[in-house]
Amino acid sequence: MAPPLSNQVAAKIEKARQLYHRLVIVVGPPRSGKTSALRDLHDEHGWPLVNVNLALSEKLLELTAKQRALRVARIVDDIVQDQAGDTVLLDNIEMLFHPELKQDPLRLLQSLSRNRTIVATWRGVQLGSSLTYAAPDHPEFRRFEEPQALIVSSGDVPGSSGATSTQEHSA
Repeated sequence: MAPPLSNQVAAKIEKARQLYHRLVIVVGPPRSGKTSALRDLHDEHGWPLVNVNLALSEKLLELTAKQRALRVARIVDDIVQDQAGDTVLLDNIEMLFHPELKQDPLRLLQSLSRNRTIVATWRGVQLGSSLTYAAPDHPEFRRFEEPQALIVSSGDVPGSSGATSTQEHSA
């Protein structure tokens, strides 16, 4: 039997501390335990847990569409910088994939992870050495080949690596 998802993530956090991009991505479909695992880590270690959609939407509310696209990376960086500690847990990152914001969410997360360990939930699937977000026919669909991150898969998804799989991709 596989260890609890939060234990798998904690082990990857320790490995990530040695890497240039200190990024751990917890990938899986909705309701596969990603948020629960981050809550467990927050409760056990006291690491800040940020609902990115909520924090970001509050900051973008008064900006025009053009201003949002130009400022979103800096705003997310500010949100993370406002958190105490060396490890920050990011949940509900779906807004980063919105086409209007014109972002590369993986690159943004990698940028954040140069100075801190970042753990982010990711609604998608790990297929071999690639990481996908959303279904192929969805407007927010993205595929990232060989992401420079440590990957923990949650839940069993047809064609994915399964509940106990972790994939390491580093520079």
